[in-house]
Amino acid sequence: MAPAHRDGPAIVTGGAGAIGSAAVRALLARGVEVCAIDSLVGGRKEHLPHGAEAARFSFVESDVREPTAYQERFRGAAEIWHLAANPDIRRGTSDPRVDLENGTVATFHVLECARRHDVPRFFFSSSSAVYGLPTVFPTPESYGPLEPRSLYGGHKLAAEGMVAAYAHSYGLTAFVFRFANIIGPGMTHGVLIDFFDKLRRDPTTLEVLGDGHQAKSYLRTDECVEGMLVAGDRATDRVNVFNLGTTDRISVREIAEKVIAAHGGRARIAYTGGEVGWVGDVPQQLLAIDKIGHLGWHPKLTSAQAIDRTITEIADARKCAR
Repeated sequence: MAPAHRDGPAIVTGGAGAIGSAAVRALLARGVEVCAIDSLVGGRKEHLPHGAEAARFSFVESDVREPTAYQERFRGAAEIWHLAANPDIRRGTSDPRVDLENGTVATFHVLECARRHDVPRFFFSSSSAVYGLPTVFPTPESYGPLEPRSLYGGHKLAAEGMVAAYAHSYGLTAFVFRFANIIGPGMTHGVLIDFFDKLRRDPTTLEVLGDGHQAKSYLRTDECVEGMLVAGDRATDRVNVFNLGTTDRISVREIAEKVIAAHGGRARIAYTGGEVGWVGDVPQQLLAIDKIGHLGWHPKLTSAQAIDRTITEIADARKCAR
């Protein structure tokens, strides 16, 4: 696929994170000059390009809430990929300022830098959490009203509103992506990491929050970035909103059984009970992806295949005995 015309570098916030580093690699593979901005609180420097791959790459270690450290990098940029965010949804419940600062406030600063330097394109990583508890499955982008159940989802929705307002007010072309659960190399949070950590602490019992019937879609990081690139190449509206996920879902119980199998299959599952695993959790999620499908993007792996591949990667990295 031929990339859309670009006259300058791409800026990737959160570029040392799981999705951000995948975006950096994909953009570099297209011949795009890339500057990554990351505080390295959640991201890791080892995820960044090195060697020959780093010839068109630069890195700024900075919190995106501190624009004085990076705003000059926006001068002449062709597009912004704003992927920096709080990666741990549950943390926002115990500390309500986390998503305010890392979601709404951070997005404002990045948008302001884009406005001041006339950056024409803005890619934003939103979340399926903006839908709250939908009653329509698969859930389309047109679903409403949007009533997030978590502070993370609430601030993602607020940021979506700012992105749209900046696009219409200042001429940006915006791409907003509502992600399913994104998994793959470099991930530091989520159900798989949680289960592996629990079994490392106690290999005999795996605690599973809720009743195990929660079921969601899981998409690999590389496929997620592919979808974002397709939208950037082919979508033409001032504000373009797309779901990115798979056409199926997998239950927490099935995931727990797969992780236990990766540890030798000896642990028992202890459910805490209830339909919702934690405050702000959305127990059922399945996104409609017809809209991005009409542009030519379709996931290659099912949710179960994405989970299997990621479990193998984590188990190999941790040298789990099977």
